[in-house]
Formats: sequence, structure tokens, C-alpha cells
Amino acid sequence: MSPVKKRSLTLITSAAVLALGAPLALAGCSGASDSSGGGGEKNTRTTLTYASGDAEPECLDPHVGGNYPQALAATQYAENLVSRDEDGKIIPWLAESWKVSDDGLTWEFKLKDGVKFTDGTDLDWTAVKANVDHLLDPDTASSTGYLAFQKIESVSKGDSDLDAVVKLKSPDSALLESFSQVWNAIESPEALKRSQEENCKAPVGTGPFEVESWTKQDRVVFVRNDDYNTPPEDAKNQDGPAALKKIEWRFIPDSATRYAALQSGDVDVIDNAQPDTIKSASKESGIEHLDAPRPGASNRIELNSGQAPFDDQKVREAFIRSVDVDAAVDSLFLGTAKRSHSAMSSVEPFTYDAEDAYPYDLDAAKKLLDEAGWKPGKDGIREKNGKKLTLRFPVSTNQSIPAEQSLFEQLQAGAKEAGFDVKIDLLDLAGWYDALGKNNYELVSAPYTKVGPDVLRILFHSSGITPAPSGYFANHAQIDDPALDKALDQAQATVDDEDARKKLYQDAQKEIAEKQVILPLYDQQNHYLYRSGVKGLRALPTVATPTFLDVEALPAK
Repeated sequence: MSPVKKRSLTLITSAAVLALGAPLALAGCSGASDSSGGGGEKNTRTTLTYASGDAEPECLDPHVGGNYPQALAATQYAENLVSRDEDGKIIPWLAESWKVSDDGLTWEFKLKDGVKFTDGTDLDWTAVKANVDHLLDPDTASSTGYLAFQKIESVSKGDSDLDAVVKLKSPDSALLESFSQVWNAIESPEALKRSQEENCKAPVGTGPFEVESWTKQDRVVFVRNDDYNTPPEDAKNQDGPAALKKIEWRFIPDSATRYAALQSGDVDVIDNAQPDTIKSASKESGIEHLDAPRPGASNRIELNSGQAPFDDQKVREAFIRSVDVDAAVDSLFLGTAKRSHSAMSSVEPFTYDAEDAYPYDLDAAKKLLDEAGWKPGKDGIREKNGKKLTLRFPVSTNQSIPAEQSLFEQLQAGAKEAGFDVKIDLLDLAGWYDALGKNNYELVSAPYTKVGPDVLRILFHSSGITPAPSGYFANHAQIDDPALDKALDQAQATVDDEDARKKLYQDAQKEIAEKQVILPLYDQQNHYLYRSGVKGLRALPTVATPTFLDVEALPAK
């Protein structure tokens, strides 16, 4: 494994810095005065209030940057060529059908007829081209979408304006999965001609809602698209517009305040529910829980194998054996999360469970450090060649919930018993990106969501050490292994043999486990709590974001 040269990059925080000082006054939702809705029934209302605990985006266009808070909001107004059902099968959405050439280099998408963006622009092949070009344009500063579309060479017209032909540089078995994720959603090509600042304020899609207004550090207001006619194949509502007329999307960072607003009825749905809140809600009538783990990668700690001390596998193994993850997850997550032993989420069909690769064995950890030449110092911290066994661990307070931060502290204490000095540094998102860009870390926890097993290529292929135009790089473990690269490349190129594709991705997961470059923790968590009157709420099986197309009119307050 070759060491990775240090970088001195300035990373763009794109759309994920938490707006501090957001007003928390809990105004009653404006829909309370609605007297009818959902077919004219009385005693109902058609405005839903949603409270998000994730960081407020800096840009509502999910192409720019590409983080989870953007995905949560963008699901309401932006749609994709395809979606995915609960079994992981790709299903039609804006594209009604598709086919791939025998060599895997040409994909033809037949678009639904009569679809318009909410600015009146028609959906046709030029919209697909404009969106792919936008995502691949370095000036867009995309990360998630850009990394997913690296194999695309061009988009052209097929037999008609509704036929989009996507040419690839090399076969990509993950192309449909990439087209299904909201960071690659299809936006109005006319809207994309605007300045980035203008498009960030109010992106234009084909979804059941559109952006009416955005009051920074307070809320986004979505209003119903009355002409909506493009539900995904698995939606219950296949007959037209949503029953809801408006969604008030509020930003309430404090968990207790968010839950209190739900209890009082000031809001109808909250996200980012904490473990103790979920347990409390289970005992409270009138509040329901939607558990929707994210696809793609598991939540994990990555060990920077590109520099000392983790360029020594024995030291990596020693760290992994020194921490009792099971006990920490059990005590801090209160049964709301299950321990993972995989690089991938449990909801992915190709996930390989490598439980034996991640044992807790403090004695074995100490022995491994002895063998690696790290000897206990007077304070118990190991030393070698006059250097302490210090591990820098930058933690983003915007991305790690309090329970997770407490888990890191428990692991820090366990690792100290073996002789590791883990330095946890709580940072805002800008500071966290800066630490990664300057290679100032030995441990890092970096949530990353991509639909399907190709997330392994993005996170563990050596090409992932090179930053995207946004400045973000995904291979934080800094693995540089030609054999693993070859397996991931072969898996991506295997378009017509699903069994072979599965074996390649599972072999890659085994290799990652053997290298001891990650410490899996649990699935990335999405917990939604909602009032019992919210009927029809579900999470899209693509990236587990909430969709309100199927939600019925709400009971009046």
C-alpha cells in the first residue's frame, strides 16, 4: 500500500453548514384554519408542518454539493428518471422504460409523455442532457452527483424528443441506481440557465410540490403542484396532485424543542429523532415512528491507512480490537440501532456481514501493539521512536448526533486502555472539511449515501482519494490497492450478470474487512416521528427521504 501525499485543499462546505441562531419560536401551523381538503371533506386541513433537525442547506439545488439535508428537502420538488422499490428493484419514474446495448456502453431512456416542469418547460431528452451536463460541470461544485456520473460521456437524442440516449466511457452497472438518487434529480433545463444563486433559492422540478419561498434560518414553504402527473410506480397515489396543498418546512436544530413542537401539535412530522426521544414517543399515544435506514454505506469509523500509525495493519487491528462497539451501541442507542459488521447498509441486497473481522479483544489489541513496537509509556499511552500513539479524530457536530458523539467518547475510553490517545475534536462542518482536506486525521466518521453497492467503489477505490470539483474526496481510509480497484472496476462493468455482480461486490467487502481499514458501527439512521393523523407518510426506498404525495388531508386542529 503506497502512502498518500498530503493535500492542502480548501474544501467547499457546499450546502451543509448549520445556520446558527435559528429562531425557535413555535408558531401554530398556518394550515390550522383550513376547513376542507382532500376531496372537500370537512374538518380537515391541507397544510403540513415539518421540522428538520438536520443542517439547513445553503443551497436547495441538490446538484450543488450534494448532502443529506438537501436530499430531504429536494425530494418534495425534484424527481428522478427511475426509482427503487422496497426490494431494491429499479422501477420507472420519469422514464417509463429503458434498455442497454450488448456492450453496456449505450443506455436508451424512454421518457413519459406530457410531463412538464413547474415552470412550464417540457420534459424531453434535452432536459436529461442539461442535467447531466450541470452535474458534471466543475462550476456546479457537485460531489455526490458528480461522483455517480463519472462514466457518462454524452447524452443525445434518440428516435424522438422523448428518447434520451446516454453514452458511457465504459460499462456502468450502477447507472440506474445513480439515476435514482435525489442528488441526480432532473430539474428544468430553463431554470438551470439561471445563475447558481438564483437556482439555489428555488430549483424547479416536476415533483408534487414546488418552492414558494425560503426564509433563511427559519423555513421553506412548498406549495402543491396542481398539474402533477408523474408518481413513481410504487406510489399509492397514481391519480394526480397531492391532497396536501402546502408544506411548511421548518429548521429546528434542538432535539428537545423539535419534539416538544410535535407533542404540542405545532408540527406534524419531525426528523432526526434521538434515541431517548424515540423511546419516549413509543409510550405516548398519538405519535408514530417511521424507521428508515439509509441505503449505501453503513455508519463507520474510517482508519487513515495512508499515513502513520495506521499504515501498519497491526496497529489498525489493535485499534479495532480495543473498542467495545456492541456495548456502546446497546447503551447509547437504546435498541433503536443494530450493530453493523459491514461496509454497507443492511438494506442493500448485496451486503456481506463480516462479524468475525471486528471482535472486541483488549488482550489481543495489546499484544498486536507490542508486536508493532509500540510500548506503554509512563502515562499508559504507547510510544515508539519518541512519538506518542496519538489518533486525531475530527467530529462534525452537524453530522453526528449527541448519542453518536457519546459513543465516540466511550470508544475513546476503551482505546486508551490499550494505549491509544484518541483526540476527539468537535468541529462545525467547515472546520471538519478543513481537517480532512489537510489530512489532519487518523480516524474519521463520514456519512455517505449512495444507492446500491457501487458506493464501495466511491468510498474505497483509489480514485476516491482524488477530490471532486467541490473539494470533497470520499476515500477517507485512503486505500490504494490495485487488486481491490480491479474487483470494484469489474463489478461496475458487470451489467448483464447480477449473480456475478453480487459476488464481486461481496468479495470486495471481504477484502475491505480483511484490510481492517474501517470499524462498522450501525446503519445510517433515519428516524421520523409524526402525529397519528398523518396518514400515508412513507420514505422513498432510494435514499430514505420522506415523501408526502400519498399523505391524506390532515385532521383539523
